[in-house]
Amino acid sequence: MRVIFVFPIAVLVLFSIASINSFGIEPAATEAVSSRPNIVVIMADDMGYGDVQRLNPVSTVATPSLNKLAEEGVTFTDAHSPSGVCTPTRYGLICGRYCWRTRLKNGVLGGYSKPLVDLEQQTIASVLGASGYKTACIGKWHLGLGWQWQEDLPANINYFGIAGNPGSVDFSKPITDAPTDHGFDYSYIIPASLDMSPYVYIENNRVTSIPDKVIEGDSFPAFYRKGEIAADFKIIECLDHLTDKAVEFVTKNAKGQQPFFLYLPLPAPHKPVMPTTAFQGKSKLGFYADFVMQVDNAVGQVLESLDRNGVRENTVVIFTSDNGSFMYRFEDGKPDHLDEPKQQGYRPENHQPNGSLRGTKADIWEGGHRVPFFVRWPDKVKTPHQISQTITHTDILATLAEIANAKFDAIASPDSYSFLPQVLQSDAASLRPPVIHHSAGGMFAIRKGKWKLVLGNGSGGRQKPKGKKFAKPYHLFDISADLGENVNLIEQYPEVAEELERQFEQIADGNQLTTKQSE
Repeated sequence: MRVIFVFPIAVLVLFSIASINSFGIEPAATEAVSSRPNIVVIMADDMGYGDVQRLNPVSTVATPSLNKLAEEGVTFTDAHSPSGVCTPTRYGLICGRYCWRTRLKNGVLGGYSKPLVDLEQQTIASVLGASGYKTACIGKWHLGLGWQWQEDLPANINYFGIAGNPGSVDFSKPITDAPTDHGFDYSYIIPASLDMSPYVYIENNRVTSIPDKVIEGDSFPAFYRKGEIAADFKIIECLDHLTDKAVEFVTKNAKGQQPFFLYLPLPAPHKPVMPTTAFQGKSKLGFYADFVMQVDNAVGQVLESLDRNGVRENTVVIFTSDNGSFMYRFEDGKPDHLDEPKQQGYRPENHQPNGSLRGTKADIWEGGHRVPFFVRWPDKVKTPHQISQTITHTDILATLAEIANAKFDAIASPDSYSFLPQVLQSDAASLRPPVIHHSAGGMFAIRKGKWKLVLGNGSGGRQKPKGKKFAKPYHLFDISADLGENVNLIEQYPEVAEELERQFEQIADGNQLTTKQSE
């Protein structure tokens, strides 16, 4: 038996109209953003909530750049990625729209996958570009690309979008769908996660070097899959190379007539865990912690470039992560699947990448999607503060549109709500509806205030039991009192669960998503 609730689109549009600036913003906010700032959005890959010292005071893994960013701006303590894995989160940030509204209902794309973002879809770059911004994407794309294929070699794509036949792609031809086809003036990217082939750099719509060999895969911590690689691509140098490109972009555009927008999705500390020589052993807690420190250093280099080029004060910097860390904790003396001598630092007494949160990357539990989230804007935010409001990455688009006083289509990005009033500490109340969480396996949860309802009976990801989506018993947690999600209150508060389930159905209406009553 299926239960379906109807949610009129007009209601959803009214929610959006209330908070998005193309339909009018608060006068105080309009005045505050009259001069358009530069914007830099940095997103780490698989960095957990507990990886940042500022959020995890017991951590000994030094993150001075991120600590300083938090100390100089706004810390959102209840920020979430819209998914527990890479591709859907990136789609949500770019488009202001939950990824489960597309063909991708679970899992991720690969380096050879077809484009996920429709060419007509409004993006963060198209919105800011139309408002006069110079826009760039430098880093990990992971949203599919328009490769041109050899006619005599079938693609033979597997689940991860990895080509089974090396040579299937004609790398000499331009890519027909790349970031520059979605509003970015300039892009310098890797196709997907750093453990997925093809191992190439793509500048605008062409590879910088055609792959000339196939490398075998490697095991953890330097985990990467077999695949085609170009001569100019060195996996261990990728993070530094992309950071250099970002600094170069800032330096080139800081003195320009246009404000600039830089989207910098870093490829780390996602696997392969390969810190450079300068960082190996630096944490004394294993390669993963060393890699976290290298990511912090990369962020620091970008921040220093803003200082050096005189644009620090009028540049909005947002730092976050695409989901929680993939690193497990050792539980009850039992080693996790990463039990290797060089990974001895991941016992709780040493370092907890996801802090005290339950679960890991991919899970519907908080460890899968609660992420670091800092906003710095020296010109407007004079007093550092924390915000406990629940937000998600889909909200970045509407917020930046409001900051830039840019035209914004609320219907094209129905899941994006500006949090600028909270950043500026105005008196405007948040009109954001509940946030929807989504696991790698397609498990849903809905979060409203202190309540979180998991619409399934497991993690929906990696932690056992994985469970099944829309299978009873559901889990209801009071996050304000039980951040570790230890006590299921579904039997004590059935009316709360029923109301949250109803609201989930309203938000998800039109996407063939229904709950199933237990038989």
